[in-house]
Amino acid sequence: MPEFFADPNTLHPVVLPDGTPHTGTVFLKPALSHPRIEVGDYSYASAHHPPEDWAACLAPYLYPFSPERLIIGKFCQIASGVQIITSSANHRHDGISTFPFMIFGGGNPAGRPSMPAPGPDTTIGHDVWIGSGATILPGARIGNGVIIGAGAVVSGQVPSYSVVAGNPARILRARYDADTVARLEQLAWWDWPIEDILAAEAAICGGDIGALERRAP
Repeated sequence: MPEFFADPNTLHPVVLPDGTPHTGTVFLKPALSHPRIEVGDYSYASAHHPPEDWAACLAPYLYPFSPERLIIGKFCQIASGVQIITSSANHRHDGISTFPFMIFGGGNPAGRPSMPAPGPDTTIGHDVWIGSGATILPGARIGNGVIIGAGAVVSGQVPSYSVVAGNPARILRARYDADTVARLEQLAWWDWPIEDILAAEAAICGGDIGALERRAP
């Protein structure tokens, strides 16, 4: 087990060989103060050109007054160029025109005929890896342990421990059979104390579920 592991409240948890922090990688919990975003410990995002506002970079249509939320679990890994398009980006599309007349008239847009109804939350489970340039669409519900390929466009519900890619994204394969997925979700290793997680690193990364079950605190 390593002698040191970054605290989840560290903004820049990656330290370069010269001792300086790598500003292109942040733990999201300390990087975000957005009232409509919830994020778990140790989830991180990376960017080739670090933004001043990580919330606006990741979820550009989620405003402080938006009715929906973006919920991201623990230990997620978000690559450069990922965008999460939340429900406030939507236009009405059940009529003749999709034009958002309400945003150009000034005043409170609530109640205007062109104002869409509030949309659902977007949720990303624990230990989800989102590849470079992927787009998550409004209301997506991504399970635990999902791998999302680079450039994928993801909507709807994605089962836990599946691999998805493409535009529109489709399930390429399941990472484990249904019984194993149930065991993993029962273990919920992401909720363990970090010392226990680090002690079980070989079992977690090596896919030894039996060993992981024996190490459960």
